[in-house]
Amino acid sequence: MEHDETGCQPPPEGPVLCINNCGFFGSAANMNMCSKCYKDTVLKQEQAKLAVSSIENLVNGSKGMVVVGPVDVQTNAVEAKSIALPSSQTSSSSDVAEVKAKVGPNRCGACKKKVGITGFKCRCGNLYCGAHHYSDKHDCQFDYRSAAQDAIAKANPVVKAEKLDKI
Repeated sequence: MEHDETGCQPPPEGPVLCINNCGFFGSAANMNMCSKCYKDTVLKQEQAKLAVSSIENLVNGSKGMVVVGPVDVQTNAVEAKSIALPSSQTSSSSDVAEVKAKVGPNRCGACKKKVGITGFKCRCGNLYCGAHHYSDKHDCQFDYRSAAQDAIAKANPVVKAEKLDKI
């Protein structure tokens, strides 16, 4: 009876299951989630906040550092699931032929030998055996030089200070 007067609630009768239905027990300190689900939720929130702030920085043109602190936002754990039913009217015969061609055995792009799961995927998009997986052995069309230049340019942006202080 004293609990009703003070507005406090009695402790729960038994252990509370995680609200994500993962099968583990949750706690009130972790928003009724188990420790793994809680860590995943916090990580997703931090990544979302970082993505939003980086997009805002790109839009605004600011070049400052972004510092992400602890997140106090609570999210709903319910996920929407959609089910797509295949319809025979929308799929054409060419789509079916492409799917059947991709399902077949994996073959080397140069010698047509079956490679199975041991095939090497090249950057040009083809699959090759152990003898032809190097770019000089299969007439690779991928431009490694420009790809490396682009990667270096993205990793090392030009930082140039102004020569004179503007008044």
